[in-house]
Amino acid sequence: MSQISRNARKTLDLLRLRADTPGTKNRNHLNNAGAALMPSPVIEAVVGYLRREGEIGGYEAAAESNSLLEGTYDSLATFVNCGRDEIAIAENATIAWQRAFYSLSFGPGDRILTASAEFAANYIAFLQVATRTGVSIEVIPNDGSGVLDPDALAKMIDDRVRLIAVTWIPTNGGLINPAAAIGRIARKNGILYLLDACQAAGQIPIDVNALGCDILTATGRKFLRAPRGTGFMYMRKPVLEKIEPAMIDLYGARLTAPNRYELRPDARRFETWEKNCSVRLGLRAAVDYALDIGLENIEERCNHLSSKLREGLRGIRAVSVHDLGTPLASIISFTVSGWDSQDVMAYLTGKGINVSVSPPSSTPVDAYTRQLPPVVRASPHYYNTEEEIDAFLEAIAGIAS
Repeated sequence: MSQISRNARKTLDLLRLRADTPGTKNRNHLNNAGAALMPSPVIEAVVGYLRREGEIGGYEAAAESNSLLEGTYDSLATFVNCGRDEIAIAENATIAWQRAFYSLSFGPGDRILTASAEFAANYIAFLQVATRTGVSIEVIPNDGSGVLDPDALAKMIDDRVRLIAVTWIPTNGGLINPAAAIGRIARKNGILYLLDACQAAGQIPIDVNALGCDILTATGRKFLRAPRGTGFMYMRKPVLEKIEPAMIDLYGARLTAPNRYELRPDARRFETWEKNCSVRLGLRAAVDYALDIGLENIEERCNHLSSKLREGLRGIRAVSVHDLGTPLASIISFTVSGWDSQDVMAYLTGKGINVSVSPPSSTPVDAYTRQLPPVVRASPHYYNTEEEIDAFLEAIAGIAS
């Protein structure tokens, strides 16, 4: 039984969680889809390591903390339910995604299938590779609720489809694409499946075997509550053994003769020798913190708070909520009639409430299709309180008249 399952019935100690989160004393932080507030164990892991580097030296501190650093792979493997040799750590999720995607081979006539709410960075990479190779990029239709339609995906499958690449939870709202249903179609047809889990990691449980994905990438800074500058990739072992990274160094491979090299057998072939050890320890601390709480508990609390916030906004006449689908994630996108979204964010900032704005350029296909303006994005997390949601709604009601 996984640690996540063992903690499934654990009651959240909100007072302790907030005591562990220094930032809650300063802000009503509803920008967890941007960067969550780090808990004290994460901060202490990073700062403590940096202090040690200053005391004894960078190489020496890394050697001293080797077992702790190695444990990061074990924590991440537990987090997504895979083997530690299937995990690579990266400087951020974009780099993790790019290292995987740009190592794949495409040619004229090949097809990449993706979602309408795909993140812009991914979509730009698709277009670049399409220009270079002649591969076609095709958007999978949505169902009536605006969620990717697995039946439509199944009808698109033929022997030219080389990759299904989908963002699980997009950056511009609460939509949750049916990642496991996509995985079943990909596995049935022997098609590579790349899943961007940036907004999922830390707010819902992740089991790569149940999802059926071959590659999964995620960031640390969002709902996982790790430091900025952290990310990771999972790559299924049978896939890993067939893929050579687009770029390698002396960490990802070793020279076996003056003119020959051999790749590492594990996913760390996608890493480089130089790394930021301090934030890696922060990433491990964040993963362990989430596992200790239990991802089912986190998901339940996020659902409760986001539903309260979303329904409160829907009760304000001048507010339009733009989220699609059911169920919904803990990201709520909205606009206020007569107000620019940047001005709404500035107004809330003045009241000590953190939100962000998601521009159309972040999700270009979806935003163009729905003619979305920049939207305000509120994203509560499990350490937020009902009183903070009420304060947010009161602030919005004050301008939406």
